[in-house]
This record gives sequence, structure tokens and C-alpha cells, in this order.
Amino acid sequence: MAYYGMQDKEQLFVREYGTGQPVLVLSGLGMQSWQWYPFLYRFRKSHKFIIPDWRGFGGSAQCKIPDIDAISSHWRDIQSLVNQLPHEKYSVIAYSMGATTAMHGMQYGNFSDQIHSYLHIDQTPKIRSSSDWPYGLFGTQNTAFNNILESIAAVLERNTDTASIQQLSNEDREQLLCSWLAFINLQASSKTAPFLIKQALKRPKLQPFVLPMQRLDYLAWYINNYLHHQQDYREAIFKLNAPATFFIGEQSKLYPAIGQKMIANRLNNATAVIFKKSGHTPLLSEPLKFSKEIGRFLQCGSTAD
Repeated sequence: MAYYGMQDKEQLFVREYGTGQPVLVLSGLGMQSWQWYPFLYRFRKSHKFIIPDWRGFGGSAQCKIPDIDAISSHWRDIQSLVNQLPHEKYSVIAYSMGATTAMHGMQYGNFSDQIHSYLHIDQTPKIRSSSDWPYGLFGTQNTAFNNILESIAAVLERNTDTASIQQLSNEDREQLLCSWLAFINLQASSKTAPFLIKQALKRPKLQPFVLPMQRLDYLAWYINNYLHHQQDYREAIFKLNAPATFFIGEQSKLYPAIGQKMIANRLNNATAVIFKKSGHTPLLSEPLKFSKEIGRFLQCGSTAD
């Protein structure tokens, strides 16, 4: 485990363990590097895992927010990291926001040339739905999702000097939590999360724990990233020559499976693994299969030319 200096002099926390084939792991929004242990640690004798904590999370929680959007910042941090490492190529595991960061690097950097094998986990190459791509974030409900984000962003914009949810006015705090409840309802496959948020509306001490992060400035940074993200990475990922594997949640409400399958089918050297019982989080809903398929990917990546 180590801290690496970034372009803006901030120190990014990177968890490293194992020896052998280097594997760069790009996590999803809200994840911390330790959460990969159950799936990766047993392969530490044949692979070296390099797992950064994104700004705002885990060991990188205190990093300053740069004056650029989150995905551009994440890619810049990954560039800074790999420039300090001795490896020329990596197997890459990229989940959700991590996959967006990887595709951003393919489009605006030379990341494709640094990829030995690529695992893409439940993500779309284009966040915004459009007439030629109706498979963006939440698919046909993309507009409803953006309306929720705008409601959250409005509260945060009124409170740019407010550090935490406890410091909000009662009215703004309720609007933030109700908007977050609407977001959870949009994607939830169970009633547990909505129940917890409804309880938090009645119990102020619970309120900080229903949001994905405690700092409101970081929440605003990430919310605005998804609200205003206009990138289209389809052509960039189509040009990837490295062997690719796609983990696709058949029940994914965030990113419709049909769109993900279309992308996988367009690549010359790609395999799609379908998690039939899963949505956006196959590592939670089908952990045994997820672990088995991670092992298959790592083994194939070690033998790939």
C-alpha cells in the first residue's frame, strides 16, 4: 500500500499486493480498494494487483477536488500512476465508473496500447441516451434520472459552503433525501434501501449514512459529472485490439444489457459473460459466479499473446 503523487501534488492512495502479471483495477463509484479482496486476493501469487482509491473515497478521501470533471480527473490520475510504475502493459479490470475512466483513456490517451487484456463490468460507452443510442444510464428512463440529478444538484448548488448533510437547512436536507430516495427507487430491486431512507427522513442521526459519501462537495462533483457527461466512447472501445471480456448484468436497470451486448459483439476479440440473476452489482448478487469468472479472466489474461 502506498501513496502516489498526482499532477496537482495531491497524494492518491493505491492498494498493491501480489506478484506476477500486473492487474490495474478501476473501481466503481463509491467502492474502496479493500472491497476487491474477496475476489482477487487468492490470485496474489500469480498476479500483482494495483487498486487506486478514487478521490473522495478510502485512503484518497482527503484529496482536493480539481477544477475539471470527475472522469477527466480520474484518467489524469491513472496516467500519473502508471507513469510511476515499471510495467509496460496491464490486465485491466474496470467496473462501472472505472470502465468509463478506462474508455476515456482509450479515447483521449494511449491507454489501449497499455492494455494486455480487458475486463469491462456493466457499463455503457455513452451515458446520455439519444436517438441512435437508447441504452444510456437508465435507458428509456434517462430523462427521469436526469431530473432527479438536477434536483440534487440544485440543493448542493445552494450550499456550496456547506460541508455535510447535518449542516443543511431542514428544507434542503429533506429535498436532498427525497431526491436520493427517488434515485434509489428508480434502480432498486428490493424495498430495503427505500425503507432505510424513509427512516432516515424521520431520524436525523441516520441521514449522513444514506448518501454514498459524507462530503457534500464531493457529492456535487460526482453528481454534476453524470448530469453533464456528453462523451461517446463507442468508436474508442471498438478499436481495442486486446482480448476483452464483458460482465453484463441481465437485469441491469442502470445500463440496459442489450446495449452492452451490442458493444461486446462489435469487438473482434471479445467474450460476453451474462449474469442472469444480476443487475448492476453481480459481485453482490452472484458472488460465486463473479469470483469464478474473475479467475477465468485472469488465467486467460496470463496466457494471452
